[in-house]
Amino acid sequence: MSLELPVADSETPDSAALAEPAVCLGPRTGAAEALEVVRSAGPRLGYVAVADDGGFRGLVSVASLLQAEARRPVGDLARMPAAVVSGETSAERAAWLAARAGEDTVAVIDGGGGLRGLIPAHRLLALMMREHEVDLARLGGFLRGASRARTASEEAIGRRVWHRLPWLLLGLSGAAVAARIVSAFEGALESTVALAFFLPGIVYMADAVGTQTETLVIRGLSVGVSVSRIFRLEFLTGAVIGVLLSLAIFPLAVLITDDATVAAVVGLSLMTSATCATAVAVALPLLMQRLDLDPAFGSGPLATVVQDILSIAVYLGIAAALVDGA
Repeated sequence: MSLELPVADSETPDSAALAEPAVCLGPRTGAAEALEVVRSAGPRLGYVAVADDGGFRGLVSVASLLQAEARRPVGDLARMPAAVVSGETSAERAAWLAARAGEDTVAVIDGGGGLRGLIPAHRLLALMMREHEVDLARLGGFLRGASRARTASEEAIGRRVWHRLPWLLLGLSGAAVAARIVSAFEGALESTVALAFFLPGIVYMADAVGTQTETLVIRGLSVGVSVSRIFRLEFLTGAVIGVLLSLAIFPLAVLITDDATVAAVVGLSLMTSATCATAVAVALPLLMQRLDLDPAFGSGPLATVVQDILSIAVYLGIAAALVDGA
């Protein structure tokens, strides 16, 4: 069975767009009467809603109705679900709340506490599957037109090239900038060839740390985690990781080069690059969000270019300062 959503493929819908009309009963309705309503509503119905003049009172599962005494009021069986959202809440956040709470249905309410509808499990699954594909496509550097990974993997060669080339051209420009930076430190590299041994490793580790941070930041933003909390925690985490990596690489660099100065350059550069990569990985998605763009477009190739240039500049700058001064 194909899971479809009642919204355009490029949209991230709000909860109201995914909500289905709910079967709503008064709290005094008996369980037997409620079951008759369920039978007439169709096989997909998993819950009935309970509401009165005061608003939404909770949900009763069909399983609970089957087990209850025939005259027992549904109000006694009602349970307020853990996942309750307003109609304007992002449907992606609603799905995240449901998954975190272990719920298979999300209740959507209005400003007055009345029930607008329910988002059932099959729509939550469809949304989560689509958002996963969208994130994969965007993190890979596709343009907004290639919003789904499955579509991108099946399209013609011309479209494949068009969706990837702009980001790759951006990366090529970054490579030219990086080459210019390296050429500016040609003297330091010629005098201490061992410095060149660790340049690829410094760049790779900065990219790896940044990619981890980007993933956490983007997912956090998509489900409404506090921006200030994300920045503080990730920046501190990046700094700690940088220190630990620096301590780990220093003895290895001494062993490989037999030069404590070069080892110090590598250690300090790795610590600084990891911290900078974390800052970039946090700042770019936040900047995209401030510009009202999808935060995922601040990741992938764009962040990689910036992180690579910064890590090369940091490494060679520290090398020039320490090696020349040694």
